[in-house]
Amino acid sequence: MNSLNLSVLAVPPTADYPEKVLQFGTGVLLRGLPDYFIDVANEQGLFQGRVLVVKSTSGDLGPFESQNCLYTLVVQGREKGAEVRQSRVVRAISRVLSAETQWARVLESAQNPYLQTVISNTTEVGICWQEESIFAHPPASFPGKLTAWLYARYEYFGQTGPDTVVIPTELIVDNGRQLRELVFRMAQHNDLGTAFLLWLEQKVCFCNSLVDRIVTGYPDEATARAWFEQLGYSDQLLTLTEPYRLWAIEAEQKTADILTFAQSETQVVITSDIRYYRERKLRLLNGGHTIAVCRGFLRGLNTVQECMQEEEMANFFSSVLLKEISPTLETIPTDDLDLYAHEILERFRNPFLAHQLLDITLQCTSKMRLRNVPTFKRYFEKYGHIPALMAEGFAYYLFFMKAEKVENGHCFGKRGISYYPIRDEAAPYFATMWQRVKSNGLSELTQFVKEISQNERLWGEDLSQMKDWVETVSQHLTHLLRS
Repeated sequence: MNSLNLSVLAVPPTADYPEKVLQFGTGVLLRGLPDYFIDVANEQGLFQGRVLVVKSTSGDLGPFESQNCLYTLVVQGREKGAEVRQSRVVRAISRVLSAETQWARVLESAQNPYLQTVISNTTEVGICWQEESIFAHPPASFPGKLTAWLYARYEYFGQTGPDTVVIPTELIVDNGRQLRELVFRMAQHNDLGTAFLLWLEQKVCFCNSLVDRIVTGYPDEATARAWFEQLGYSDQLLTLTEPYRLWAIEAEQKTADILTFAQSETQVVITSDIRYYRERKLRLLNGGHTIAVCRGFLRGLNTVQECMQEEEMANFFSSVLLKEISPTLETIPTDDLDLYAHEILERFRNPFLAHQLLDITLQCTSKMRLRNVPTFKRYFEKYGHIPALMAEGFAYYLFFMKAEKVENGHCFGKRGISYYPIRDEAAPYFATMWQRVKSNGLSELTQFVKEISQNERLWGEDLSQMKDWVETVSQHLTHLLRS
């Protein structure tokens, strides 16, 4: 089979389109959602622009370069009761630059007047403060890189020039507002001057946004080979996703006029307030994943779809969504919540997506705080007792974080006879805490759970203040350690 290149596919009709979007990140979520929407808009003649991608982490650009930045997006699942199984070659990306080795070229792109939109997905820990110079080549943090690019744009255009729209897609609340605060703080830390701050205020709009699509990326080799046979070529960037898609962007009309790609599908929503979309997705879809993922993995399962095939895990997912999370979302109509929850369960059952549980455990601690801790609190305040299933899920999470070995600074847990990576910034803390546990006795584990629950640095509040929380989690943990 051929590789995906110009000998297989004709030169895309978008090749002469100018670069209109700067994208920080090469991950599958960006390829499966924003880049997809831009590609559809180009196909419809609505946007007529391409995406310049910045790879912020080290790694090989080879697949993008050898395939002329083309990739195949495979959509599989059910939509409105009908099975969907289709593919499209996405032509939205023009080129990919390495921040590590091509930073000067990234900064040079700031001079492009057509490039008015910046999007990002640098994971939930990417939008954070790091004291640094923006004049490094490159700055280490994403806010540092973005500030450097915006400053280069300001220096080139001055107080005039085109407006710029920044749309982060990281799964944190008020991602646009938080990124804006970090950019302003970075500008002040680097003494970039009041004129630049005024330019940021007047010429750059930071939009909160929410993305909702399960994108699993490259499949297992057997699935990949089957698709390559059907397509007639191989593709190192083959990306698998589900039919469901939503991108909600919080913006006013002035900004919407720049984002013409939003006209391509009704699933791109530009609204003055995205809290409705954010809350239901963050709590139900993301929160459901986070509270159940460690339970499923430690029971010997490897994908979300496998969990939905096991009766007990399927019931756990369903009960958590419908009985413990949904009742806490009182600002959203019940009918909408029930419909969305059942849509999520149908998405979880998608037989075509092998959504790896281990992938979902990435930075599980920060996800637990952002997605589930508010639900714990709301449920307790509403009913006067803790959400029992979520407390059980929390116990499984604590057990998952038990490091059985540490190599080169990396922590590994153990499932059966196999080790698994604990990819979490809090992993060293939990490794230390578990080392202090010398027995599986209930009293010692209760003290362990109490100390962790009281860690407000992790959770933003003291979880032990919820009546029966420590005792219930400890009992579940004791059972897990003894089984």
